[in-house]
Amino acid sequence: MANLPPPLTLLLLVLTVATSIAGWKSRGAVGDFAECPYEIMRHGRWYQLITSAFLHADLGHLFLNMMTLYFFGPLVEHALPGWRYLALYLGSTLAGSVWTLLAHHREPNYRALGASGAISGVVFSFVLFQPLAKIYIFLIPIGIPAFLYAIAYVLFSIFGMRRQLGRIGHEAHLGGALGGLLLTLLLRPDSLGIFLSHFQ
Repeated sequence: MANLPPPLTLLLLVLTVATSIAGWKSRGAVGDFAECPYEIMRHGRWYQLITSAFLHADLGHLFLNMMTLYFFGPLVEHALPGWRYLALYLGSTLAGSVWTLLAHHREPNYRALGASGAISGVVFSFVLFQPLAKIYIFLIPIGIPAFLYAIAYVLFSIFGMRRQLGRIGHEAHLGGALGGLLLTLLLRPDSLGIFLSHFQ
């Protein structure tokens, strides 16, 4: 029990895993609840901006997002307890989904799903509180300081958006990350001072 994450992080983990598994078993879940910017603009399916974050394409996609939430969520929940943590998570989700909406609203076949926007927001919130913490990326044995990781993340997301690299929602990643950064500054105005204090 001691290794369980704090309550809201645990709730988000359990809820996302449960809805993702349910989505895999339902033929219509992706069509109804994944984000389709074209449908949102023409049919008013605004709920997809949120529901898409609770569905995932496959087990690997789900595992990567939930593992990241498991490691970064507890510290952020401690720094932004209660409603502020939920506001950060859902606000980052919306920021990523809206950026995706603006970029792809003319594409009838475009679908986006996954909690990546929310997770990016949580990670960037973490960076404000622990900018010198080491972040490890798969296959790279050396930890990268969190603030350098954040800079590289933004640059790669911009590059990925321009080149349309892979089947990755770069817009959601960047929108969620910047949304999480701004929301943390609003919810904890002293977070900028905390960030700067690590470099003094």
